[in-house]
Amino acid sequence: MATPKVFLTAEWRKLALAQYQVDAEILLKYLPPHTELDDWKGKYYVSLVGFMFIDVKLRGLNIPYHTTFEEVNLRFYVKYKDGEEWKRGVVFVKEIVPLPAITFVANTIYKENYQTLPMKHIWIEQEHQIEVNYLWKNKTWNKFSIKADSKSNKIEIGSEEEFITEHYWGYTKIGNNKTSEYGVEHPRWEVYPVSDYAIEVDFGTNYGSDFSFLNNAHPDSVMLAEGSEISVMKGKKF
Repeated sequence: MATPKVFLTAEWRKLALAQYQVDAEILLKYLPPHTELDDWKGKYYVSLVGFMFIDVKLRGLNIPYHTTFEEVNLRFYVKYKDGEEWKRGVVFVKEIVPLPAITFVANTIYKENYQTLPMKHIWIEQEHQIEVNYLWKNKTWNKFSIKADSKSNKIEIGSEEEFITEHYWGYTKIGNNKTSEYGVEHPRWEVYPVSDYAIEVDFGTNYGSDFSFLNNAHPDSVMLAEGSEISVMKGKKF
């Protein structure tokens, strides 16, 4: 079997992740054909994720003014049986970035659901504590911030952190019976022990009425992963 070609390389850094349990029925309408919902001990999660894209290269080339930027997304977890292999992946409800060109390419060519909004981030790194803040403006400013110990730990095998971070495939619904798939390669991440967090997000405005109930919900878990260099592989359709 031929090795898929690398489409994009970058670093994903300081990934803030908040998990909310939702009913499976809510997610089924977003489920790409041929995939199944993936659960963590019977829970179906959506994750609010904020992070930095750094040193983005498309097929090995930097794109001027598009190498470093914020992203915030809402995603859920799926699996796909490819022959005898189960692939564990994610599906994005929406991805928010500050650059119109990124949105245009992702939406028109790859049928993703990107939106361009004003964004900013604030990182404060001290000897014993780090703080990350991701902010984006959709009518009003939304904020996702985490405070954590400055020393990261390895992710334990069989942990919830492993389930959330070790999904290496992306799936997108591109038709009534058609799905696109791409792989993401990166080493196993480390996580920082979270001491505090704040989520000031209008989920309904950002992600639609299906998720507006999250405005009044508390996340089941909150994580901060350091991230790493990543490679996004050229995809396929099925």
